[in-house]
Amino acid sequence: MNLKQVIKNIISNALKELEIDYDESKIVVEIPKDRNNGDFSTNIAMQLVKILKMNPREIADKIVGAIKDKEEIKNVEIAGPGFINIYLDDAYVFSGVKSVIEKDFDYGRSTIGNNEKVDIEFVSANPTGILHLGTARGAAYGSNLANILSFAGYDVTKEYYINDAGNQIINLGMSIKERYKGLCGLEENMPEDGYYGSEIIDIAKTIYDEFKDSKLDEALEYFKEIGVNYLLNIIKTDLSNFGVTFDVWTSEKAIRAKGRIEESLKILDEKGLVYKADDATFLKTTVYGDDKDRVLVKSDGSYTYLVPDIAYHLDKFDRGFDYLVDVFGADHHSYVSRLKASIEALGYDKDKLEVRLLQMVRLLRDGEIVKMSKRTGGNITISELVEEIGKDAARYFFAARSLDGQMDFDISLALKKSSDNPFFYVGYAYARICSILNDAKQKGITINPDIDGIIDDDSKALILKVYEFIDVVENASTKKEPHLITNYVYDLASLLHNYYGKHRILTDDIKESSKRLALIKTVGITIKNALKLIGVVAPSKM
Repeated sequence: MNLKQVIKNIISNALKELEIDYDESKIVVEIPKDRNNGDFSTNIAMQLVKILKMNPREIADKIVGAIKDKEEIKNVEIAGPGFINIYLDDAYVFSGVKSVIEKDFDYGRSTIGNNEKVDIEFVSANPTGILHLGTARGAAYGSNLANILSFAGYDVTKEYYINDAGNQIINLGMSIKERYKGLCGLEENMPEDGYYGSEIIDIAKTIYDEFKDSKLDEALEYFKEIGVNYLLNIIKTDLSNFGVTFDVWTSEKAIRAKGRIEESLKILDEKGLVYKADDATFLKTTVYGDDKDRVLVKSDGSYTYLVPDIAYHLDKFDRGFDYLVDVFGADHHSYVSRLKASIEALGYDKDKLEVRLLQMVRLLRDGEIVKMSKRTGGNITISELVEEIGKDAARYFFAARSLDGQMDFDISLALKKSSDNPFFYVGYAYARICSILNDAKQKGITINPDIDGIIDDDSKALILKVYEFIDVVENASTKKEPHLITNYVYDLASLLHNYYGKHRILTDDIKESSKRLALIKTVGITIKNALKLIGVVAPSKM
C-alpha cells in the first residue's frame, strides 16, 4: 500500500468536507526522521495560510478535527507552528503484509507511467574500440532507468545508436588495413587520426590468418565492415556480461541509406530555417534559443555531426515515441542546446527530449587512483572490472551515486566482505532472510501474513519502511534517478540488520514466530525487487 498517497487522500477529502478548494497534488506529506513525531507529517496548514488568511494552528485544528476519527488513523497531533503529525492505526498498518507477500515479484510495480512510450538511448560508443570504464557508468544508468520506468508502467525501448558512418569509421578501416599490410610484410602508414589499440591488430590478424595476403587489393569498405562487426560483437558481449542489453540497435549507416538526412534537411529548408554563408549551410538554431546558428554542411560539402543526429531524432519521433532520453558524456554539455533547438525546428516539442549528462569516473585502489590497466597498459575496460569484482558489485556501486558529480569507484571497498561495503551489507541482509526462512521451513514453522495487531514498535517501523518502496519507485521514475532505489534498499537493509540484532525471529512461540516470518518475508521481497531494478541479483547465500 502507498501510505503516503493514502494520507494525501484523507487530507484532500477533509479539505473538501471543510469546503476548502486545494489541489491534492500540492499536498506535502513527509516521513519524519524521528518516528516520535508521527508515522507521517504534513505542513498543509502552513500551505493554506495565504488562501484562508488564518493562523496555521487554527487551520491545523480544523483539519485534525476532520481526520482524527478515520479508521486508518490512531492519533493526530499539532506541533510547532502548525505541523500535523499523524500516527497510523497499528492493525491497519500490518494489514498490508499479506498483500506484499501475494504480489511478490510484482510488489512495488506502478501504473504511474500510463504506458507512455519512452526511448532511452545510452552507451552508443563508436564501434572503434573496446568499452572502457567511463562507458560503464552510462551503461548502468541507462539500464537501471529502463528497469525502473518499465516497473513504473512506462513502455520502454532501450536503444543503442551505432555510429558506423563518417570519418571515425573511415579511420578505423584505414587503421585495420595498414595493420594488415604490416602483417603482410609491407610498410604501414597509419592515418593521423588512426586507432592504435591492440584490438585493431587482432582484427588485422584474423584477416591475415584466414586469407594471408590475398585481401591487399580489397577496397576500404571491406576493412570498415569487418572492423565494425568485430568490435560491435565485443561491445555486445561486454555489455551482456555487465547485465546490459538493448531492444534496438540503430545504424547511422542505415539512417543515411533510408534518405532520412535529405528528408530532415528538406523539412528545415521548407520552413525557411536554412541559409548559406561563407560557402557553408547553416541552421537558424538561434530562433529556438541556441547561442548561435549551427553549421549543417561545411564548405567542403561534408555534413557536420549535427546533421545525422537531426535525422536520427526525426526517425525516433516517427517511430511513435512520446518521450526521448539521451544519455551523453559530460563533454557533450554544449551540444544539448543545439540538439534541442534542432528538434524544435523540425516541429517537435524540445521538452520531449531529456538529455542526462554523466560525469567522469575515477577508479581507486587502496586510496590510489588507478589510471591504466596492468594487463594492457591502456584504459581499464568494462570486462576487466566485471572480471575482478563481479557484475553485481559493479552494478551496485554505479547505481549508488547520482550522475551529477564525478564518481570515485573504490575497487578495494567493492571487494570487502564486511559491513563497510554497502553491496555486501545489502546482500547479507537478503541472505540472512533466506537463511531464516529456510530454518523455519525445516522446523515446520509456516508464515502467517494475517497480522491483526502490532508486534512491537520496531516491527511497525520495519513494515512502514517496506511500504515506502512504492513511493520510491515512483519518485525514481519521475525524477529519472536510479540512485534513489539504491539509497532506499541500503536503508531497508540497515533497518533489517538492527531489527535482527534486537529480536529473535524464531522462538518457542510459534504464533509470534509465524508473524515475524511474514514481516521479514516482505523485507526480502522488497530487497530482491529493489536490487533487480538496479541490475543486481539478490544473493540467497553469502
